[in-house]
Amino acid sequence: MDIKQNIYDNLDFFEQYQEIRAREFNYNKQIEQPHFLQLVPNLQGQVALDIGCGAGDFAATCIQKGAKEVLGIDISANMIATAKERHQQECLKFLNIAFEDVILQQGSFHFISSSLALHYMADLNAVIQKISKALSRNGILLFSIQHPIYTANMGRDNWITDERGSIQHFAMDRYQEEGMRREDWLVDGVIMYHRTIGTIVNTLLSNDLSIEKMVEPIPSEEILQQVPNFEKTLRSPPFLIIKAKKL
Repeated sequence: MDIKQNIYDNLDFFEQYQEIRAREFNYNKQIEQPHFLQLVPNLQGQVALDIGCGAGDFAATCIQKGAKEVLGIDISANMIATAKERHQQECLKFLNIAFEDVILQQGSFHFISSSLALHYMADLNAVIQKISKALSRNGILLFSIQHPIYTANMGRDNWITDERGSIQHFAMDRYQEEGMRREDWLVDGVIMYHRTIGTIVNTLLSNDLSIEKMVEPIPSEEILQQVPNFEKTLRSPPFLIIKAKKL
């Protein structure tokens, strides 16, 4: 059964997640977001939509980069409440709704973004089809997801170690078996959906989206020196970022 994931309204999860995001050195802040921001197009005078906007920080960044109007949506009431508290601008609006349920006017957005949210959605084709219809001609979609190498083995130990605890390798498994994965992260039973890279790429292409860039981000040398544990990302990529244009 397809389930709309709303783990961020689990109070235990939300509090622990907020604690992680507040740290200076976390994967999102030091690896995913720097590369994501480098791919943001010229937003001067543009209308933008941020799917899974969380606390609204990226949506606010779009305003800073010149967007005239930004809509941030998130299934989590906790996240939207936080976003509304942090960012109060007339041209920035937040809506508590699942993307699958929101009604969007055709061709109404120049830029649609989603940071680490699409892997929570069960029907990727329906989601991308809806995004494509909502984009204007030559509009840009920019999104990041958990890397398929990572989501391939949800539900088991990711890193295999020897008897001394030294990492031997990353245990990628069941890569071709697409569908729901359950992971115990912060709380038990967090649901994500695994797709192969081929499925992701072909879903974009079949919905009139041309891929402009794909990035498997790694931390900078400076960050690696400060946080040696981040070297694991050189062995197994945590994220995949894709930029595509509406044909």
